[in-house]
Amino acid sequence: MPPTRAKLVLLEQTRVKGFGMQGHIRKRGRQSYEYSVDVGTAAAQRCQDCGRRFWVERKARPACPRCGGSLVESEERRRTTKAGFTTRKECAQAMNRLLVAVAEQSFIATTKLTVREYLRQEWLPAAMSTVRPSTYNSYVQHVDCHVVPFIGTVQLQKLSGATLNGLYAKLAVSGRKNGKRGLSPMTVHHVHSCLHRALRDAVRWGRLVRDPADAADPPRLRGSAHEMRTWSAQQLQVFLGSTKDERLGGLWHLLALTGMRRGEGLGPRWEDVDLQAGRLAVRRALIPTGGEVVVSEPKTAKGRRVIALDDTTVGVLRTEAAHQLGEQAECGDAWLDSGYVFTIQSGEPLDPEDVTRYFRQAVKRAMMPQIRLHDLRHTHATLALQAGVHPKVVSERLGHATVAITLDTYSHAIPAMQEEAAALIAGLVFAVSRVT
Repeated sequence: MPPTRAKLVLLEQTRVKGFGMQGHIRKRGRQSYEYSVDVGTAAAQRCQDCGRRFWVERKARPACPRCGGSLVESEERRRTTKAGFTTRKECAQAMNRLLVAVAEQSFIATTKLTVREYLRQEWLPAAMSTVRPSTYNSYVQHVDCHVVPFIGTVQLQKLSGATLNGLYAKLAVSGRKNGKRGLSPMTVHHVHSCLHRALRDAVRWGRLVRDPADAADPPRLRGSAHEMRTWSAQQLQVFLGSTKDERLGGLWHLLALTGMRRGEGLGPRWEDVDLQAGRLAVRRALIPTGGEVVVSEPKTAKGRRVIALDDTTVGVLRTEAAHQLGEQAECGDAWLDSGYVFTIQSGEPLDPEDVTRYFRQAVKRAMMPQIRLHDLRHTHATLALQAGVHPKVVSERLGHATVAITLDTYSHAIPAMQEEAAALIAGLVFAVSRVT
């Protein structure tokens, strides 16, 4: 015998009481049902004049948007209602799923927050203090130029993997400012990485149940945006020899023999250098951002490190110190004692963008194969691995977050090490065979 309506209502109430909260189902019209469930307390504001209540979704309102009266902050019970179910059973099942989500603290109230509002008003201000200035500027560029113009009006909670795939397709075809050309796969991938972090934070902050970027398919990368080019040991020796008497010859030497990044090479002050012990502490980096040069933390947590210096590099730094003292004497009162190891003639720190340009000019004068300044870092790592230096040591000198990054980036240097290892093992095996 099928249960009566009274029994169904009693069953629904029993399930609700099992979660320690209230809820009910009611019939609307001839063939429609809705449920209403108490989902707990939430921050709210009450108007002292008209008595209206406003839920605090993102930030508190300064005054009542209806009558302009003063608002008082409070915490009140919140209910959620959903209608449109054709049968009572279907409505009860949906209500019970909601109750489970509330009990497991995975319920998120429905809001009309858009992608534009979330990224510009919530995420970017929060991200500003957690990343380097250059990284933050790239986030702003991605949001303003590549995300908001296309999906800024989409409600955040309605964002899906299909929507993001559509965005990536548009960017690949007409993502540039003039709309006539598309962005490279690497740039689109950077946009995806930016959105992935923003949406992951939305999940942590209770804005989303899950990250829609997990269901998106960014373009597949075929190689890196910049092809890695390295010099051999002989080529590096020729370049350093031809530039040793130039103003920035010491900087090229330091970057090539330590593997530091450009900003890290410009960041050390004399107080960070111990010439007696042959040590250099990497504590800061000079980063160009917004037409200015700012002092920033190293790129990774492992970037704060102490690098051992060889005797030749120690001698180069001693020569650099002597040259700097001579320039200080020539400038007199006009000298700016910034404390940096590498400066311009007046003692002010170098601009990283100018340093990149000077390096290209130096490579041309030396008539060497053209490489980027960052490729000195790649050259250092490649030569170290080919020389048999343990990857863990190389990773520590480079300031990589993990050894895996080092091995993945410089896998081209590993085959030679494997061939050497194979020869050594074979030599040991056959040496034992000959003895026995």
